[in-house]
Amino acid sequence: MVDKLKQLVVEEEGQGMTEYGLVLGLIAVAVVGALAMLREEIIEMFDDVVGIVQNREDTP
Repeated sequence: MVDKLKQLVVEEEGQGMTEYGLVLGLIAVAVVGALAMLREEIIEMFDDVVGIVQNREDTP
């Protein structure tokens, strides 16, 4: 029984997956932060595209 508990403490197989999860979480936070900082520019870009598409529909 004691040997099994020692193996649980020493076992490192799941450590890699935990690290990948933490890195993925950090990347997700960075992407959300970047999108929040660029919000106005993104909205302006989409508004420009909508204006171009609407102008093309109006011209025969």
